[in-house]
Amino acid sequence: MASAPQPQLPLFYKDLMPLNSRDHAGWKSKAFDDIEFFASTHAIPLTVDEFVDAQRNYPIVFTANDNPLPIALFGLNEGVNTFIKEDGKLEDNVYLPAYVRRYPFILARLNQESEDLSLCFDPSAGVVGEFDQGNDLFTGEGQASEFTNSILEFCRRFEESGHRTRNLIEQLVKHDLLMDGEIAITRNDNPDRPFVYRGFKMVDEQKLRDLPTEVLEEMSKNGMLMIIHAHLFSLNLMRIIFARQSAQGKVPEPVMAEPTT
Repeated sequence: MASAPQPQLPLFYKDLMPLNSRDHAGWKSKAFDDIEFFASTHAIPLTVDEFVDAQRNYPIVFTANDNPLPIALFGLNEGVNTFIKEDGKLEDNVYLPAYVRRYPFILARLNQESEDLSLCFDPSAGVVGEFDQGNDLFTGEGQASEFTNSILEFCRRFEESGHRTRNLIEQLVKHDLLMDGEIAITRNDNPDRPFVYRGFKMVDEQKLRDLPTEVLEEMSKNGMLMIIHAHLFSLNLMRIIFARQSAQGKVPEPVMAEPTT
């Protein structure tokens, strides 16, 4: 059972193995007892279809690299996740991004010369194997089980949502709407030493307002404007996340804000 060659694996994945009825007949998939696998992850990839749900709980920002991607912030500092309880479970009534729900499965391209995607899983996750309990991956006739088909459909929808997400990014870049983000937060016990957070991008509200009327109308018709507004509304949660970190004792030493010129 050779693993699929992957020069660089996505977040969480330590290995990828193609799922097939020959090697995995009789295997089952069981639920995670907890989600400790992302307890120290502060930023989770997000798709545009999730903005409205996610913005109720998390700030949504964009990565600051050459290929910006939307992410939901579970914390403001590396390694800090403020939504995982001591028992390793997610807090109640909090939206869990599809990226996390998909793990340990994923659609991956096994042959870089082909566009075909295969359903794979991360064997190191410890929830797919020859277990007594769990959901069957294949029927006795070697066909994909109803559970496996549901996983495959979920991963397909995730990929489709990824395409819509890239379309949003292309439009934001096309209209030069992304700007470098920065937020300075002070605590009452130390008002002279703010906590300054940078390294992310956000939509420039002024440039958004200045777009031609026909562009704004098109964005409104195709739902893009609603998605952008969900992102902008979510930024108000940055201070809430900081307060959560502070209450949990997970705030590092403050960094003095750079003087503006």
